[in-house]
Amino acid sequence: MQFYETDSAGIVHFSWFYRYMEEAEHALWRAAGLSIASPAAGVGFPRVAASFDFRRPLKFEDEFEVHIRIVNIGDKSIRYAADVIKDGETLASGSLTIACVRRQPGQPLAAVGIPPEIVRRLRAANDGAGTDAP
Repeated sequence: MQFYETDSAGIVHFSWFYRYMEEAEHALWRAAGLSIASPAAGVGFPRVAASFDFRRPLKFEDEFEVHIRIVNIGDKSIRYAADVIKDGETLASGSLTIACVRRQPGQPLAAVGIPPEIVRRLRAANDGAGTDAP
């Protein structure tokens, strides 16, 4: 973590937890052999809900891990749960929901079904290792 991620007391600003969760999400997609923002995919995954519950502060120069897992894959959305962990203690727990939308030039965004190959790969990666990010 960098100093600019903290407030004047050296405590990580709450907004950074969302970025950490998103980094872990991207690591999960990479572990599945996917990109969450592939221009060739024809679909995109905007965030439609996000939350965090904070238990203890994360401070400047703390080393920590972010563990993320898929808790639900629906027809058109994916919901994750994430934990920020330092020295075996959960400092914060969060959730993130993304929707699958059609992404075509000149067309409005519209919810569409998640492509089956993406579902298959994410389920396989979610069941295996490689879902953590620093």
